[in-house]
Amino acid sequence: MGYAALGLPLAAVHYDDPELHTSPAYKWRLVLSYDGTRFSGWQYQPSTPTLQGTLEQALTRVTKLERKDLCLVGASRTDTGVHALGQVAHFVTPFNYTELQDMHAALNGLLPPDIRVREISPARPEFHARFSVTGKIYRYKIYNDTVMDPFHRLYAYHNLSELNTCVMKEAAKYFVGKHDFSAFANAQRNDRILSPVKNISRVDIIEQGPILHVEVEGSGFMYRQVRNMVALLLQIGREAIPPDIVLNILATCDRKELAKVALVAPPHGLCLVQVKYNEEHLQLPEDGPAPSFGRHHSISKCKLQYY
Repeated sequence: MGYAALGLPLAAVHYDDPELHTSPAYKWRLVLSYDGTRFSGWQYQPSTPTLQGTLEQALTRVTKLERKDLCLVGASRTDTGVHALGQVAHFVTPFNYTELQDMHAALNGLLPPDIRVREISPARPEFHARFSVTGKIYRYKIYNDTVMDPFHRLYAYHNLSELNTCVMKEAAKYFVGKHDFSAFANAQRNDRILSPVKNISRVDIIEQGPILHVEVEGSGFMYRQVRNMVALLLQIGREAIPPDIVLNILATCDRKELAKVALVAPPHGLCLVQVKYNEEHLQLPEDGPAPSFGRHHSISKCKLQYY
């Protein structure tokens, strides 16, 4: 049976895997926020709770589709314990929706409170949550004081020693530009071999009282790259090593050289802030419903007595 006979426009036809020959699909883009504390990272695992697995459970109930039919893909495979403000994902359905607010509300009603869908919108066939990415912003939070604030304990690394932020800012400049980051990448399992050459556009050290943010923006990142960069900056801030060691370690392209002076920073301080795309990839398809950003509940009349 042809696509026209199914009532589906040719523009809706897309395959995430060229080896899969399934029925045509409509694509949907999600923007997600989550607290990664109790999850074993993004990627689906059958024996432990993951963000992808939890989201797929909610999507299968809402769409009545099987997990394999949804083809859910995330922009970043965040590691165990890593958080996100602006993770992006996409999934497909063999049918269109006339509106998205009900599905949006249903998804957030089914998801646990530490995961929220902030936005859901129709996507063009050429959009891919992972391969269409042009840049990402990560933020690492450090709590730099003798006593840890308990309200930050799940989202910030507690550093007890004094930090010289001036030398940290000097060292951060050496990361900017196009470099081979092999020395800052841990070996990653079950993934394609990616180029270790990445373009870092900025590394900002932002001070807010005892809180120190290390914000990194780049074209892409290797496995645990940001956490390894932060670990080296912390050692430099403690004045254990000089700022220009960044260039020396980059030049070695050897992860063992970094391990001699710094251990990887723990995951709970890291947050995926934003994923960037070309504007043309974010344009809405002509036959799709309006995006949903959630809806406010209103009370038409107050039933409480005035005092």
